[in-house]
Amino acid sequence: MCAGALLPKLLLFAIPLMLSGILQLLFNAADMVVIGQYSTTNALAAIGATSSLINFYVNIIMGISVGSNVIVARYYGGQKKEEVHDAVHTSILICLILGFVVGILAILTARSILAFMDTPEDVMDLALLYIRIYFAGLPGIMLYNFGSAILRAIGDTKRPLFFLVISGIINVVLNLFFVIKLHMSVDGVALATIISQTFAALMVLRCLMKCDGSYQLRLGDLRINRRILFKILQIGLPAGIQGMIFSVSNLLIQSSVNFFGPIAMAGNTTCSNIENFVYTSMNSVYQTALSFTSQNIGGGKYSRINKIMVSCLMIVTMIGLIMGNLINVFGTELLGLYTLKTDVIAFGLKRMQIICTTYFLCGLMDVLVGVIRGLGYGILPMIVSLIGACGLRILWIFTIFQDYHKLEVLYCSYPVTWLITALAHLICFLIIRRKYPRKDLSY
Repeated sequence: MCAGALLPKLLLFAIPLMLSGILQLLFNAADMVVIGQYSTTNALAAIGATSSLINFYVNIIMGISVGSNVIVARYYGGQKKEEVHDAVHTSILICLILGFVVGILAILTARSILAFMDTPEDVMDLALLYIRIYFAGLPGIMLYNFGSAILRAIGDTKRPLFFLVISGIINVVLNLFFVIKLHMSVDGVALATIISQTFAALMVLRCLMKCDGSYQLRLGDLRINRRILFKILQIGLPAGIQGMIFSVSNLLIQSSVNFFGPIAMAGNTTCSNIENFVYTSMNSVYQTALSFTSQNIGGGKYSRINKIMVSCLMIVTMIGLIMGNLINVFGTELLGLYTLKTDVIAFGLKRMQIICTTYFLCGLMDVLVGVIRGLGYGILPMIVSLIGACGLRILWIFTIFQDYHKLEVLYCSYPVTWLITALAHLICFLIIRRKYPRKDLSY
């Protein structure tokens, strides 16, 4: 990451990440398709009702994985082998601890939060069933994500892609078996998810244990290095808190959607599932900006920072505009893969026409956050994002949406807040960049 032509390396790093994300979503989409075609509208709505709640709890752990990625990449770029070793083992152990603790907490609080979100009674029991099974498998899900973050930090995005392909095939087969053969509902989908993700986690674990580099995992060396944990939390905890509070705004939006009933919830769920393909593709560029910035800072290659940012902004804009608009053009056909109910499709199109066409703004915002975090700043992007994207979105719900109580007005809160927050992050980057030299360090 620290030498040679930049753009080809950014693409070589980002494309496997993008394919990994798209494959994961295809397998998740298989969950939705199986439920939509072989179960009830309420089952489809139940999965949609849980997505914001799942993100609320999972984002705090995923934020800390960002901290692990940054610290491992920085030490690896600086060729500090002992620190890489300690960072890997601290990361894996803290991920397992958090997976168990957060999983138990989520199961205990699920009913209260779903009730706060005004989840309809005919959807509640199915949503609770899905939540409880999903969070019982959270340690395995988190282990895969942390292990993949470590591999990304050292420049490996191909092996996580391979593991995900195998895991996804298992997920699809189990979906079909549980739902069609055994006549299960959301419980079958949840079981298929945690079984396949746990299998992927074991493959990542084996990969880390078999490698020969400084990032090799030895179970006997699993312990928390307090100094490194502090550095990981310094970057990762603000990212996690930001994700959690973002989820609060999304919980409020989901609650607002719930007001329109199960059909609107199902339409919102199917469209959200489709638009995630755009988000995940753009998120691969965020991960690329994060890892490349971290390694180049660790290696003292300061002259490459601006080039990384500009190149990643160009890539993410192209991805967002092309994929978002293609999805909007073929919206009816894509939504029809999930459900044949025309009223559900109509509600899905309302969301798609606003969010997918402007999704590139979210990509710009995230890439700028990735560069700033790669520079070692965790709290600043958190504050800007919370005020810009989250705070303004909540304000929108309690002001403009109350006066114009339509789903289209609710969805407009997304592009408006993405644009404002992206501009704020750009200003922050320009200020932070002045603190670093323009020329590379010479060793």
